[in-house]
Amino acid sequence: MTGRPVVAITTYREQAAWGVWHQRADLLPSQYADAVAAVGAVPVLLPPVSEPDAAPSVLARVDALVIAGGADVEPARYGADPHALTAGWRPDRDAWELALLDAAAAVSLPVLGVCRGMQLMAVHAGGTLDQHTPDLVGHDEHSPGGDVFGQVAVSTEPGSRVADLVGASVEVGCHHHQSVREHPGFVAAARAADGTLEAMETPGERFCVAVQWHPETAADIGLLAGLVAAATAYAAGRRP
Repeated sequence: MTGRPVVAITTYREQAAWGVWHQRADLLPSQYADAVAAVGAVPVLLPPVSEPDAAPSVLARVDALVIAGGADVEPARYGADPHALTAGWRPDRDAWELALLDAAAAVSLPVLGVCRGMQLMAVHAGGTLDQHTPDLVGHDEHSPGGDVFGQVAVSTEPGSRVADLVGASVEVGCHHHQSVREHPGFVAAARAADGTLEAMETPGERFCVAVQWHPETAADIGLLAGLVAAATAYAAGRRP
């Protein structure tokens, strides 16, 4: 493990069943950790913590952060009333991950947001969300329902970091019924054919990228490889 960067991944907190147990658990689909390990990093899981001021201490021990997918962001976080189909938000997770994003920004830690992670990163920056994307685009291709991923073709913005990592166009696996409307401080990096923003990034040297799709489920893990390359450089830069 010596020399491998450490990538922290946030987790869900849900009622879960395994073996003889049925109780609250911190969990994450194993594809996230497997994909991070496959591109040369060591994954560690960060469950929600009730003391958000612990975030700087946690991130001082890692080289990159992934804000994972999950439940809708609480609409009050961006000054909106809930849509009829917005449900199940997790105030504890919102608070913890927003604190992590504060701490990450303070030290220019590499960050990748996945699905909900992209939406939370937009809200953290002062942006807003469209709470039910089918209302705008007239179809459910971004989230077909159940445990099925929608297959969506996206086009990347020429010259963007995302384009450098995945190419000019790519078919991705999506599972989001919400999408980003406003994203201050970020630039658009990819869109679906229907105009839905599917990726955004911050300008400059820091790796701060977010996508609506799930790169951990795909054979092409260029985004995660890019994150790990950034984590490796970050780790090298802070060694004495």
